[in-house]
This record gives sequence, structure tokens and C-alpha cells, in this order.
Amino acid sequence: MNALTAIGEILVLLGTFFYFLSALGLIRMPDVYNRMQTSTKSATLGSLGVLVGVGIWALGTDFGSAAWLTKTIVIAVFLLLTNPISAHALIRAAYKSGIPLWEGSIVDKYKEHLEAKEREEVEETPAEEGGAE
Repeated sequence: MNALTAIGEILVLLGTFFYFLSALGLIRMPDVYNRMQTSTKSATLGSLGVLVGVGIWALGTDFGSAAWLTKTIVIAVFLLLTNPISAHALIRAAYKSGIPLWEGSIVDKYKEHLEAKEREEVEETPAEEGGAE
């Protein structure tokens, strides 16, 4: 076993630990919004650890090549860019479909944003209707 193999194995174990945290977050969090946030962050970190770990692990073996590492890094970057965006889209769809927040939630920034936007539209509408004559 050489150093690259050991580093790859450690990264794979670290990624597996983050997968475990993701599953734990799905069980422990009270509502869909907290569950998505917890699971997305930890699953993204877990995927990055496992993918990069496999690429480095393959470099340390006899059959591995730099192509393994290159492919796993490209996949890891793709996941790093797409996981948060897809989670955001799912959470926004859940909010717009009316799934309620947990009763212990204190702040609802999206609701505040929508109310402020609605107030701005109401303030702008009378000025446009009566001022152009």
C-alpha cells in the first residue's frame, strides 16, 4: 500500500461518513426544508469525498491511471454545481405548493421577500395609471 492508496481510502471513508450524516439529517430534521438543506450539503460533501477518493485510490494501484482521477474530478465538479441548484429548485417548488414550515421556524425570508415585492408593485401601479396625462 502506498501513500496515494491510503489517501484515497481515507477520502472514501470521509465521504461515507458524510453520507451517514445525510441519512441522519433526513431522520432528525422536522420539515422538508430542513431535511433538504441538511441532506444536500452532506450528500454533496460525501459524493465529493468518495469520487475524488476513488480517483486518487486508483492512482495508487497497479491498474490505475491519471484518466481515473480526471474523470472523477470532472464528475465531482458537475455534482458540486448541480446538487445545490436542484435542491433549491425542489425547495422552492415545495414552498410554492404550500408545504408548511415547521411550527418552530422563526424566520421566513422568502415570504418577507414576496411581501416586499408585492408592496413595491402596489406603490408603482397608481403612479403609472394617473401620471401620464
